[in-house]
Amino acid sequence: MKEKILIYPVIVTECNDEAGHYYGISSPNIKGMVTDGKTMQEAILHAEDAIATMISDMADYPEVQDPRKWKLGKDDSVMWVTVNMAKWLNQYGKTVRRNISLPEGLNNWAKENNINVSQVTTNALREMKEA
Repeated sequence: MKEKILIYPVIVTECNDEAGHYYGISSPNIKGMVTDGKTMQEAILHAEDAIATMISDMADYPEVQDPRKWKLGKDDSVMWVTVNMAKWLNQYGKTVRRNISLPEGLNNWAKENNINVSQVTTNALREMKEA
C-alpha cells in the first residue's frame, strides 16, 4: 500500500535576476520537478503541489535520496517538503494524460532548462480557474 504522507528533500535556490527576487525549487529525487515562488513559503507550497502532481500516477513513489550526496551551488540549500497524497488526491483527483501543442523552439527551451511542461500547464490552468 502506498504511503499517504511523504517527505522529500528539495534544493532551494535564492535567485536575483532580471525576473527579480524569488526562490527556485528543484529535486534530483523527482526527475523534472521545478517550481518557484516569490517567498520561501510560496515556493515550498508550490513544491508540495509539484511533487504530488508528478508522482500521483506512479505505481510506487520514488525512494527518498540522501541530500548530503547532492552537489549544491553557493545560493542553494536543502529543505524538506511534506506531501499529503490523500489530501492532494481528494482535492485534485487522478491526473490524466493529455497531448498539447506548442512551438518547437519553446519545447526545445523547456527541455534544455528541465522545465516540466505538464506542471507549468497545470499551474497555469489552476491560476486561471481561481481567478
